[in-house]
Amino acid sequence: MAANLDLSKPIVIGGDHAGFDLKKTLIEYLKEKGYEVVDKGLFENVSVDYPDYAHPVADLVESGMAAFGILICGSANGVAMTANKHQGIRAGLSWNAEVASLIRQHNDANIICIPARFVSVDLAKEMVDIFITTAFEGGRHQNRVNKISCS
Repeated sequence: MAANLDLSKPIVIGGDHAGFDLKKTLIEYLKEKGYEVVDKGLFENVSVDYPDYAHPVADLVESGMAAFGILICGSANGVAMTANKHQGIRAGLSWNAEVASLIRQHNDANIICIPARFVSVDLAKEMVDIFITTAFEGGRHQNRVNKISCS
C-alpha cells in the first residue's frame, strides 16, 4: 500500500534524553534514504522535560510544514500525550511493526511515538519505514477519525 503522507515536505523529529541516541540514529538512517529531516532536539544528552520537544514537533506537523513527525522518549507515553493535546495531531505509540501499520491504516496517525527503552534500533527503523509507506485506509475508519477532535 502506498503512503498518503506528503513526502515532499520534511520529516520532523524530536525526543528527550531517553530517546537521544535512537533519535540520532534515525536521523542518519532517514537522511541516507534521501529524506529531509528537521531535528527539534534534544541536541545534547542531558535530562530534560519531554513536552519541550514534543510540542515543537507537533506544531510543525499541525501547521502542515512537515510531512509527519517522529517522537521518541523512554516509554513514548509522555510524548504521545503531549502531542495529542494539539487538535490537528494524531500521535500513535508504536512498539512493533503491526502497530506501526495500524496507526496509519486505521487512525491516520501523523506522528509515530517510539519507546526507546523497549525497542531495538532495527525495530525502530522498521516501524518508521512501515509508518512512511502505509496509507490511511479511509472508509469506515474515516468516520472514527473525524470523531477524535474535541472542536
